[in-house]
Formats: sequence, C-alpha cells, structure tokens
Amino acid sequence: MQENESQEVENDELYEHHRFTASEGQEPLRVDKFLMNFVENATRNKVQQAAKAGNVLVNDVAVKSNHKVKPKDIVRVVLAYPPAENLLVAEDIPLDIVFEDDTVIVVNKPAGMVVHPGHGNYSGTLVNGLIHHIENLPTNSNERPGLVHRIDKDTSGLLVVAKTEFAMAHLSKQFFDRTTERLYYALVWGNVDEDEGTIEGNIGRSLKNRLQMAVFPDGDFGKHAVTHYKVLERLTYVTLVQCKLETGRTHQIRAHFKHIGHTLFNDERYGGDDILKGTTFTKYKQFVQNCFKVLPRQALHAKTLGFTHPKTGEFLRFNSEVPQDITDCLEKWRTYSENSKEEF
Repeated sequence: MQENESQEVENDELYEHHRFTASEGQEPLRVDKFLMNFVENATRNKVQQAAKAGNVLVNDVAVKSNHKVKPKDIVRVVLAYPPAENLLVAEDIPLDIVFEDDTVIVVNKPAGMVVHPGHGNYSGTLVNGLIHHIENLPTNSNERPGLVHRIDKDTSGLLVVAKTEFAMAHLSKQFFDRTTERLYYALVWGNVDEDEGTIEGNIGRSLKNRLQMAVFPDGDFGKHAVTHYKVLERLTYVTLVQCKLETGRTHQIRAHFKHIGHTLFNDERYGGDDILKGTTFTKYKQFVQNCFKVLPRQALHAKTLGFTHPKTGEFLRFNSEVPQDITDCLEKWRTYSENSKEEF
C-alpha cells in the first residue's frame, strides 16, 4: 500500500526549505500534523497542498499528508525555488560593533532585530547588515553567514560572528564543547526562593503549543539543557536574576524559568505579559501595565560573552550595558518596592 501512495523524487531542481529529524521517542503522527508542530505560520492546508504537489518527503520519498512519521524519520519540505532566507541581500543597517579584527566580530544586538532571515523576516536582519559590512562571510551548514550562535528577536545583547572558515569551525567547537561564557540578565515574575541554583531538564518543542519550547524532565523528548542562576535583586513581585548558560538551547532561559514557575516578565509567547504575581488592586494593575509599556518585550539581555580567540588563543570577555528599556522597568519596580508595605 505504501508503494502506491509514495514515489521516488528527483531532487536536482528542488530546494530544501525545511528539514526535521523525528526524535527516537516520536509517536506515529501524520506528517501534516508533524510539520505544523515545527514550521511557524504553517497551516494544515498549506502543508497538505505541499504534500499533494509531491513536495513533502520522508526519507527522500514523496508522501501524502496522512503518511505517519516514525522515530528517526527525516522529514523535508522541498520547493522549486530557493527559500527566501537563502536570497540574502546586503543592507546598510547600523551595527553596534563592540569588537572587530580580521577573524571575529562581536555585535551588541538591539531588541527587535532578527538575527537571520526566515519565517517572514527576510530583510532588516543582523545577517543582512553583516554581509553589507563584511564581504565573503563564511556560511554554516544552514547557509547562515558567520553565525555560530544566535539570540531571539526580542532579546538584546552580545553575539560573536566568524569572519573566516577557520574561525567558524573554531568557535562552533567552543559552543559545542561548552567552553564559552554566556551570562544573561533576566527579570522574572515572582520571588525566586533560592539565592542561587541550577535548572536542569530537556528542552524540546512543546506538544501543546508549537511556538513554545517546553521542559521534559524525563523521557526521550528534547535536548539536555542546564541553566545556572543567581539572584541579583528582589523587587517584591519580580526578581532580577543572572543566568549562566551551560548549554544553548532554543528559548532555554525562557522555557526553564517558566518551568519553575517564574516566567520572564512581559514574555508574550510564554504568558509573561499577564500579571502573574501581585495584588488585585487596580492601582497595581495600572503600574504593571505601565511597566509593560516601558519594556514592550521579554526582559532578557545577553550581558556577557566570553570565548577563546580562534587566532591568538587568548580568552576574550565582553560586557554590554543593560538596555534603557530594562533599566527603566527596573527603576519602576525599585520605586514600587521601596514604597510598598505589602509582604511578599
């Protein structure tokens, strides 16, 4: 039966737009539902139309939308034109360059800037600015020039970019071996109990909300993730913490802190844009809304970045100022905490 509904595909004139490998713990799942869990903005109709056109492949065989994905299957979406993120256009975008030599460049990314094109953000990204600033950036396996790591669109802070093939390989290994240093500042809801601690738990795409990552304490789902934290300041109903990443999973800090009941302040995707802690007084609600206006994004900043220079072997450490929007929000909470007579 399977042979009747599948056909071998010649890939010479097709371009890969998405590729996913099903986990070892993957339950049999229709390929259209599987892809909807992974591709942002995908609708079931779009996926089904792609499958009908023979553009959804499982292990290099075109399948119908009702084909069941099994553990370790390789699922690909291929189309007759290059993905828009591969059609990179150099753009004269101002970059906040912290350090640059002939090997690496360290950039302080503002909140709101996407790191690389994709999912509807095909211009105005950091990569568009980088390829205007630097010619012939090396590309990684995902065809993303110079990138060895990334930070989310609405997270601000430091990012290192490789300017040579050797630097890309060297830096990539450092991130893989966890020898880099990455410290983030995060403002989270609630009064974190311990002054310092470690959050550990596999991170994988949420089974309930495909736009979120979730923590899976047991089982085969997700990838191993470790976040160390230290409380810097307690401000009544929120806490400023410093996070040290041991691993670098997608949305790691955001998912880990939601998992322990301390969602990042104003993190819309994870529910932090609701009033999660505090009183029921109208005055307090108005105060929090004003904080959201001052800081219209998740309160997360990549403050410190350290790595070994690929050419000199010297360990370099860079620090960035906490952005004005987070600083202004913190000042509001400090004032509130000083004036508040309420108990935690």
